[in-house]
Amino acid sequence: MSDAHGAPQGFLQQYVFSQDHKVIGIQFLFTCLTMLLLGGLLAMLVRWQLGWPGAPLPFMEHIAPNGFPGGIMVPDYYNMLFTMHASVMIFFAIIPLLVGVFGNYLIPLKIGAGDMAFPRLNMISYWLFVPAIVIALSGFFLQGGAAQAGWTSYAPLSTLMGPGQLCWIVSVLFVGTSSIMGAVNYVATIINLRAPGMTWFRLPLSVWALFITAIITLMATPVLAAALILLLLDSTLGTSFFLPAGMIVDGVAQAHSGGQPLLWQHLFWFYSHPAVYIMILPAMGIISEILPVFARKPLFGYHSMVYAIMGIAGLGFMVWAHHMFTSGMSPLLGTSFMASTMVIAVPSAIKTFNWLGTLWRGSIRLTTPMLHAIAFVSMFVIGGLTGIYGAATTVDLYLHDTYFIVGHIHYVLFGGSLFGIFAGITFWFPKMFGRMMNETWGKIHFVLTMVLFNAVMFPMFILGIGGMPRRIYDYTQYGHLAQVGGLNRMMSVAAFCLFTAQVPFILNFFWSLFRGKPAGENPWQATTLEWSTASPPPHGNFARTPTVYHGPYEYSVPGRKEDWLPQHVKA
Repeated sequence: MSDAHGAPQGFLQQYVFSQDHKVIGIQFLFTCLTMLLLGGLLAMLVRWQLGWPGAPLPFMEHIAPNGFPGGIMVPDYYNMLFTMHASVMIFFAIIPLLVGVFGNYLIPLKIGAGDMAFPRLNMISYWLFVPAIVIALSGFFLQGGAAQAGWTSYAPLSTLMGPGQLCWIVSVLFVGTSSIMGAVNYVATIINLRAPGMTWFRLPLSVWALFITAIITLMATPVLAAALILLLLDSTLGTSFFLPAGMIVDGVAQAHSGGQPLLWQHLFWFYSHPAVYIMILPAMGIISEILPVFARKPLFGYHSMVYAIMGIAGLGFMVWAHHMFTSGMSPLLGTSFMASTMVIAVPSAIKTFNWLGTLWRGSIRLTTPMLHAIAFVSMFVIGGLTGIYGAATTVDLYLHDTYFIVGHIHYVLFGGSLFGIFAGITFWFPKMFGRMMNETWGKIHFVLTMVLFNAVMFPMFILGIGGMPRRIYDYTQYGHLAQVGGLNRMMSVAAFCLFTAQVPFILNFFWSLFRGKPAGENPWQATTLEWSTASPPPHGNFARTPTVYHGPYEYSVPGRKEDWLPQHVKA
């Protein structure tokens, strides 16, 4: 195990099959931003059907593929769209953006290392991720289309579908293997390669968050991988791990011995609820990094923030069955999961109040990263508070399969994770590429995204309380929902505008990549180690290994001329 390797020779070794953690992080960045765009396009098709059920798509009238005869979306294609939208966003965009991009790029720089502990394993983790995308999307071109069982792929439905569902299973297995490889690297790097003086409680919060996330990944992802292998066997070899005894499909018995469909739900959610924290803990770390920089104050309650991350991770493994309150669970068992879910709000609240404490009476600079960070805090609070309703067993029996849950998860994953991603990209863009992004266009993108996001997502709570079910092709078949068409059309128009509002970000990103103002080493006057080297950093990151003398958030230090004290500078 080493923290450095030879300088790359040739184009392929330097930019394609690179072992440099920075190049791999940027590879993840461009790949995942592309998938984020694709996931958004799939969402726009879903919103068209919800806004104008049964109306033909104008640009599909003459193309008329199998899913759009006469330009009208068929129900099976709608199932395919919402399944692949969620799968693309979760497995190919949000998780790899937060963990693959920021984990790969930042961990060695922030702890003063030259590279990851296992550079070659790091490279392989990316090149397992790429075929996973190809396999999942190839389902669109196969007979029967892509996966249609929802991103949860509940058995027995998911065992009885065509080759597109098999592609989904194999793809997620590839993604899981890539995640495990990355997690092994993160844990080994943080434990073994910290610079002299970088004690555990001098680590930046972003590194703590990624470290705990990697441990969650190592504990939870093998469970999902095992469940996916069993699901694959049920789908291809006729085993009955999840198929109930005597199940008949097209007049043929599918299972002779008794399997348990609920077993899939337990195995899936034992991974997927901790996966929610895989999607939010790194964003929490990013926000904890940005707020002190632009409030010019030390992070309030550093130690309690670290323990809160640990508490969230530990409790995250104890609450998975709150996704299954409607499955016929014993009320006593449901109450225990309800109580543990309520308790997880405590460390989340600690983090929220510590962020507010950091902002209190700070010398706040409303830069683009800071605006996204503040939006994260605000939207995450809404997502967390609405989650409490879903955690109450009696309330969840009514809300579970309604748009209330769709609104909740989008406030957590868009209002939370994606605002955290935007904050992180705009904050570390100067370090990655050596140039500043344009602040004016960054703020325009933020304002449009913030307003339009709420216009799309907040009405979902109203629709959910009104009883509008999720994953329904045509809600007009429900008589009591005839009056919600206007609200759905408004949400769809706002969604199309929200998608368009990402154009300023895309243009700003690529214009700044080539024409942005040179950034210098430390444009934000920040204290952590990545800002002590060149932008972008050279191969090996540091001319010599830095020594750490302080914690990561020494701002407004009494007696100093500057209002920041870098970690590698003696007081």
